[in-house]
Amino acid sequence: MQIVGVTTQHEVYVASKTHKFRMNEMLVIEDDSLYQPKGEVVETFSYNRYIPMGFDKGIADDQVLKTLEQIGYDIGSDDIHLAKARLFEEAIQPIQTGAQVRHPHFEEIQHLLVKAQPEDGLILGEVKSTDFISETLPSPLTGLLSIHDHHGLREQNGVPFIFDIRSMQQYPHIGVFGGSGSGKSFGLRVMLEELMKLHIPSLVFDPHFEMNFAAQTEGIEGRSYEQNYTVVQIGKDVGVDFSALTTRDVERLLAAAGSLTESMINVIQSIHKRKDSYQSFSDRIAHLAEALEMGKQKVEGFLHDGGMTREEMERYQLFKRLLDQYGSLPLASVKGIQWRVHRLHQAGLFQQNIRAIEEGMYAGKLVVVQGAVWLLQVFSSYVIGALYGKRRAYRDAKLQHMQGEFFPPFLVVTDEAHNFAPKGFDAPAKSVLKEIAQEGRKYGVFLIFATQRPTLLDETITAQLNTKFVFRTVRGTDIQTIKEETDLTAEEGKRLPYLRSGDAFVSSAIMGRTMAIRIRMAHSTSPHTLNPFDELEQMNAKGVDELISVLDEHLPFAEMDIMTLLPHLNTAAKKSWDVQAWKKELERLSEDGYIKKEKTPFATMYTRS
Repeated sequence: MQIVGVTTQHEVYVASKTHKFRMNEMLVIEDDSLYQPKGEVVETFSYNRYIPMGFDKGIADDQVLKTLEQIGYDIGSDDIHLAKARLFEEAIQPIQTGAQVRHPHFEEIQHLLVKAQPEDGLILGEVKSTDFISETLPSPLTGLLSIHDHHGLREQNGVPFIFDIRSMQQYPHIGVFGGSGSGKSFGLRVMLEELMKLHIPSLVFDPHFEMNFAAQTEGIEGRSYEQNYTVVQIGKDVGVDFSALTTRDVERLLAAAGSLTESMINVIQSIHKRKDSYQSFSDRIAHLAEALEMGKQKVEGFLHDGGMTREEMERYQLFKRLLDQYGSLPLASVKGIQWRVHRLHQAGLFQQNIRAIEEGMYAGKLVVVQGAVWLLQVFSSYVIGALYGKRRAYRDAKLQHMQGEFFPPFLVVTDEAHNFAPKGFDAPAKSVLKEIAQEGRKYGVFLIFATQRPTLLDETITAQLNTKFVFRTVRGTDIQTIKEETDLTAEEGKRLPYLRSGDAFVSSAIMGRTMAIRIRMAHSTSPHTLNPFDELEQMNAKGVDELISVLDEHLPFAEMDIMTLLPHLNTAAKKSWDVQAWKKELERLSEDGYIKKEKTPFATMYTRS
């Protein structure tokens, strides 16, 4: 391999007769005067005489051709492999044309590839095109992972990509971007496995009910994570302690149940009292709505007339007090608040507390919170604010040399992050997430945000994501956003729509440059891995088997016997079919070969196949 064509201080062209260059391949230029500069292949090209084409475009220009001929390449008959390589560090002068090029040893590029030891970082995958270096890898960096590649599962044969989690204190927060089917959720699963391995407390919001780590991947001897995570569902295992909410918290929660008008906000601010329980607040709202519907004149009339029981008298006296205090509030707004409070209560939000989450965090576990998207938006506002407040109070007390209750540093992880912190409009958890994005580093609270649509994510938060994992992305607006927020080159941007599932660019201030990696095979599998068409086939087969077992007790029988057998067949098969429906089903089963249909001079008979 040799340097050819016109060179600059930061880009060179490399040619070879035998070696086919690969994207992101690392090279060392043997130029001692420049201390053997190192670079990475960013564009490749091959030419042979069977593919005549003009050289006025692409990397094989006239200057490159002339150099090739001067150093002995036969343009007419040789296969020529070319690559454009970008140097990792700008040279003080242009590289010498004709200089020899080789693959590096691991020691020469260790500082570019490995920033943490396996036991201290997140082992997320393999750096692409580093198999040339595998022979010089030290033993602690070998055999760490498995990769799913073109030919199935294989063992690691390159440099592992180990994310230095400790560096997040200086360069906080991670973004995971990629379209549907790009491997984004799979990459997030691998990150969560690594967080569990290091016992880092993490709060995960799972709108797809897929972050379960019980099922292990076949063919991989991975560790079990049963003791490292806990799954809780909103309304069943966790909820909001209403009495701990401030008036502002109540506003946020009810806004998530349905948008609030200025009048509704005024109702909340007027009616909510400190330490209100759900029951006391909802009763006050319900009584006020009933009183407003009756009107002050009617209530006073009932009180003046008398002739009521003690309970009725107390009820109308309560109505009068509410009308005296809140009578100016519009009925429609009070009804709107009543509906929103009732909706959240029906979802179970106010029937539990967050003790299970706090216990999991103290134990260094991954706590997965599951629920509908709208309910997660509501709950996340409360729980993130509460946990962040505990962590912040502890750190502030420590800085002031005061005794505070310890609460561990933790990570907030969510898929579909644009639902929690959207650009352009408000959301329940947006304000606290923006605060963590900007100040969480000081308190040891960090974000991992995954989304298919980075364009829809709040720009303040996107700008604070110091490490970005970029999977296949097709939409032009999203690619443009990614280019603006990362150091991806124009060539890498063009490759984004064509990345294989599981391949990603990592743009990180921690690494100091963009790296191409392939995510390792996860040790656990998602519960949604079954193909929906396979699922349909399985259910159809199961349904047929159940019908055959029901019919088998009565076969053979004639078509005229269906009326007699109808109650027994419907009871055993748990159906409510009539005679015609059973005839159609018997016809289908006979056509598919499960039973036999025979026409005789006397009747149509159904028998075992």
